[in-house]
Amino acid sequence: METFKNLDEKIQNLRRQVSDTRNKLAQLTVELQEAESLSNVGVPEGQPTSQRRTQKSAEYKKYGRQLIVPEIGVLGQGRLKSTAVLIIGIGGLGCPAAAYLAGAGAGRIGLVDGDLVETSNLHRQILHNVETIGTAKVHSAMIYLQRLNPDVRYIPHAEGLTPENAIEIFNGYDIILDCTDNPATRYLISDTAVVLRKPLISASALRTEGQLMVLNSPPRPPGDPMGGPCYRCVFPKPPPADSVLSCGEGGILGPVVGVMGVLQALEAIKVIVADASSADTRAEKAPSLLLFSAFSDQQFRAVRLRPRRAKCAACSAEATVTKESLLSGSLDYIQFCGISNPVNILSEEERISAHEYKRLQEGVIKDHLLIDVRDEIQFRLVSLSGSINIPFSQIQSGISRNPDGLASSVKSNQFQTFDLDGLPSSLPPHAPIYVVCRFGNDSQLAVRRMKEAGLDQGGKRYIGDIKGGLRAWREEVDYQWPEY
Repeated sequence: METFKNLDEKIQNLRRQVSDTRNKLAQLTVELQEAESLSNVGVPEGQPTSQRRTQKSAEYKKYGRQLIVPEIGVLGQGRLKSTAVLIIGIGGLGCPAAAYLAGAGAGRIGLVDGDLVETSNLHRQILHNVETIGTAKVHSAMIYLQRLNPDVRYIPHAEGLTPENAIEIFNGYDIILDCTDNPATRYLISDTAVVLRKPLISASALRTEGQLMVLNSPPRPPGDPMGGPCYRCVFPKPPPADSVLSCGEGGILGPVVGVMGVLQALEAIKVIVADASSADTRAEKAPSLLLFSAFSDQQFRAVRLRPRRAKCAACSAEATVTKESLLSGSLDYIQFCGISNPVNILSEEERISAHEYKRLQEGVIKDHLLIDVRDEIQFRLVSLSGSINIPFSQIQSGISRNPDGLASSVKSNQFQTFDLDGLPSSLPPHAPIYVVCRFGNDSQLAVRRMKEAGLDQGGKRYIGDIKGGLRAWREEVDYQWPEY
């Protein structure tokens, strides 16, 4: 009889084989599409009239409900069929956007994403399913989209977008959808769209809110004031790195990101089917930022955006972002956005491993305090025994030593009361304090902030964090620890 360990290894091996097979199937599908295209399968020139009529009849039946919409019509449908759309990020935004553009009959759809499907994706990323976990997202999406509309040509780019490959990837497409979730990539996408003169539909979503912009539309050359503003026009400077939350850190409600992805598809269709005259005058229509808040009484509101900035680094006459600067790799988007993830600001002496804390918890040092700096919602989901919750946002905003400060609002899972220093009254004066978070980033920042506030009593009290946070706890100590 196989041991549990052998069974686990067998399961993991089978999963890898299944994932490899799916990836191979997706690649064969792409090769088949290319071969069919080369052999003029579809509606080749010189095809008998009866066959062309049959082809058109099939398209009328498939797209009939949108063909009779005045804003689309036969001309609009033809433009959709001849347009190539690039979707960057096949996640919560990219999945619904891709599905509706495929369903609408876009001619070619490029899919850019270097990630694999994970279980945590499935509640919002509707093109993926439990059977494609571990598969490249672009290949998982292609399986779904092929079944939805096999007449569209799908092109996978199973890689992350970089300054070195962005221009090569963008060159084959007419319109770009930014469905990513980090500032560095957003600036790169916008800059490349401006350089190559392609309209950009940009959206984002976090928790219960989202926003949407149509940028660089019309896509005029840098310096032309009639062109649409770019991402740098709206956000000349990136947000502070510490303030940026991903969906994994801040949370996301599936229908919220779904709404924003569907709106991206809608805006893309509007740009594609616009009459030539309306496309030329699009700059006269004030660009706007659409804001969505799921739990507000007024869910949608639009904020008018200014036109192109006179000194924008990307789209003005003084632009420093060029095709040459992108290709040379001289533009460091990571440095520009100040991203330092994972955080690494504490010395080795200020950090302990999850294993080390487990031994400490078992009695090596009984008198100590463990502070969990995740937000209250996450703390209620699951927490280490004996820990107290002081959200990082409160520590970041300032540690107070008076009754009106942080101390008065802190509670533990034992409902202890706290003295004016914000610490349990039962804690000895020099007892060590350990800090934990989800991934080991916020805990380091919290330790630094607490020391700056003097809670280490000039070095007399040890304050440190658990390396890798609760993720490390699951990997090193408790394999049954809930992962969310």
